[in-house]
Amino acid sequence: MARLSNDNAELTPRTAFALPELDFDFPGLEIGCAEYDEGPTGCTVFSFLPDGVACATDVRGGSPGTLGSYEWVHAICLAGGSLYGLEAATGVAAEIFERRGHATGWLDIPLVAGAIIFDWGLRDNGVYPDKALGRAALRAARPGIFPLGPRGAGRSATVGKTFAHEEGEPAGQGGAFRQVGETRIAVFTVLNAVGAIVDRDGAVVRGHLDAVTGERRALVPGVEARLATGAPIRPLPGNTTLTVVVTNQRLDRRELTTLGRQVHASMARAIHPFHALADGDVLYAVTTNEVENAQLESLGLGIVASELAWDAVLTAVR
Repeated sequence: MARLSNDNAELTPRTAFALPELDFDFPGLEIGCAEYDEGPTGCTVFSFLPDGVACATDVRGGSPGTLGSYEWVHAICLAGGSLYGLEAATGVAAEIFERRGHATGWLDIPLVAGAIIFDWGLRDNGVYPDKALGRAALRAARPGIFPLGPRGAGRSATVGKTFAHEEGEPAGQGGAFRQVGETRIAVFTVLNAVGAIVDRDGAVVRGHLDAVTGERRALVPGVEARLATGAPIRPLPGNTTLTVVVTNQRLDRRELTTLGRQVHASMARAIHPFHALADGDVLYAVTTNEVENAQLESLGLGIVASELAWDAVLTAVR
């Protein structure tokens, strides 16, 4: 029998999900998730239609997979399925193309950025997020709601595989939102990291799990123990954390780029290790450029967003 894949299966997108979810208030942003249960795998779409938003991209780790590096985007599509899952982003673009009456003017072409995680390993089939799933996710996009846990692009995500793949545990997608004065800040992340997840007390809360003892090992003691015995530290490839930071505060290009770098670097507090060769971490920082806030200049904005990123990571695994 042929291996189950998009070419031989009748796949039906699922776009409605039970709790938990993050409720947030961010005009101009709609989010949609779609999944193939047959994978299971999925995609998560962030829509900024009709006008789009300024965007800065920060790519780290040794194994990224992206489509489009734009300074302006109308949508961002995060997906499973490794490089094949980038097809979902073309589906988002196709859906916008149809909504615009298939207009082909220079300024009518939708700009859709895409990034993927490798979510094979625990699942053994050839199903990936394709063009139809990307279209379904955009059609399902709604304001103010973000499904948490193993949903959307995070449907088959795992974390904590530094020492062995079998020490990994299920993860998913997480989000957090805060408003400071007129400034709105939201962070959304899809966790499929080689590293384990650490809370604010320094405890490993997901990944690096010893199935025999039920204990989760911290990164440095685990590395030191292996160095002492001569055991290799060779994590398997196929990981990645994908993040979207959204604000409505006015930022120039330099400020927006720095915001993305600051938040991305801060996430190493929550993910141990982070940005490894076996990761393909990508962060999109976007702004709708609507408000000024003298209380929250670029440094303060970065600090608040960085704390939200840690919150988002933790909500993905609760």
